[in-house]
Amino acid sequence: MVKGTSRRVIVVDSPDPKLFEQAIFIVKNDAFSGDGVTSQQVLGEACRIARGYAARETARPPRWRRPPRWSWFAAAAAAAALAGALVWLL
Repeated sequence: MVKGTSRRVIVVDSPDPKLFEQAIFIVKNDAFSGDGVTSQQVLGEACRIARGYAARETARPPRWRRPPRWSWFAAAAAAAALAGALVWLL
């Protein structure tokens, strides 16, 4: 919920329309007052964040296609047991 009489917003079109249509950033009222930040810098940061989110979410495979963490430990234990058996036999 947005409170107040007026807000500055930045609407960024999605770099990947499969995830979302637009990203809406609500800019603080004092964002442009102190540090010499320009509106172009704020817009560039909003676009960078939207691109980064889209890239991070699309690069990761779905959870059901990733092996669970316990399987890595089980594989390591099996490899250690096999190595121990080979050393014992030789």
